[in-house]
Amino acid sequence: MSEAVFRTVKASQVILKELMVPAYANFGGKVHGGVILGLMDKIAYTCAASHCKGYSVTASVDSVDFLNPVEVGDLLTLYASVNYVGTSSMEVGIKVESENFREGTVKHTNTSYFTMVALSEETRKPVKVAGLLLEDEEEIRRFVMGKLRKKLRRAHQKEIEDIRQMLDLDLNQAMKEVEGENCQLSKS
Repeated sequence: MSEAVFRTVKASQVILKELMVPAYANFGGKVHGGVILGLMDKIAYTCAASHCKGYSVTASVDSVDFLNPVEVGDLLTLYASVNYVGTSSMEVGIKVESENFREGTVKHTNTSYFTMVALSEETRKPVKVAGLLLEDEEEIRRFVMGKLRKKLRRAHQKEIEDIRQMLDLDLNQAMKEVEGENCQLSKS
């Protein structure tokens, strides 16, 4: 029987800094959210791959709420850390900040949680990941919160599926849900 492997949170933490250039601007002149999401996915992969010492994929992303706009010319800094691990999955927490050099300001733009799954490069099937060696109270808190978010995601997915099945069976209930909403039923 092989001995369990544990890695520290710090061993896979990653910081990514990137200057926001004019090519990243959207029609409103701010940095396009898709650019930021792409950088978040990149750092989530880097962090997860560093922890599992192999290939991983993005399985899900918790909500991404943009708290402050990012301007062209800002330095975007992304911080990533593995907060929680399951058997083959890892929750990577990402915090994003933008820094305006001219004004000397730093703004928190968003925090999000990516669920990454370690896969075998040969079979593309999930593989077991190392456990986390928790070294301080903050790491313990983040682990517990990651476990709670996983539990809540599963409960939410089940709730949505139960509602979908109920609406499939009960057209009258579906019609009640439509009342007062910004939609119109076709007359055909």
